[in-house]
Amino acid sequence: MRINRFRSIRKWLPVLLAMPPMIKELSIRKDLGCLNLHSYVQLPTTMMIQYWESEEQLLAYAKGEKHSKAWKTFNRRVKGNHAVGIYHETYIIPAESYESIYVNMPAFGLGKAVGTEAVGTATHSATERLRRTKESK
Repeated sequence: MRINRFRSIRKWLPVLLAMPPMIKELSIRKDLGCLNLHSYVQLPTTMMIQYWESEEQLLAYAKGEKHSKAWKTFNRRVKGNHAVGIYHETYIIPAESYESIYVNMPAFGLGKAVGTEAVGTATHSATERLRRTKESK
């Protein structure tokens, strides 16, 4: 979400307030398929990154009651309203291999979504870590 006109609070605040119920639902209902999510605020923009178990679960949630209602309400409110904007990106990546490195911090992002493993003798290089995740599939 991006606030384009800060003084038009009545136009952008409802858009901002539509997210917490969905975030709460995704955090509580792990069966919906959202593995993890992170929110960032750097005004005028907010951003959320989500990791999903499958494309099917993501699309099912998008068509579900809470999200559909929020999306319809947003579309109705932004007609002729340039005070707020949103962007949405979806990447379907065949994750044959991946790695996330964490030093002196808790699991975050992809590591929090799919788990972490300490770097050891068998995984001391990026090549070894990537090969290991590809073979475990």
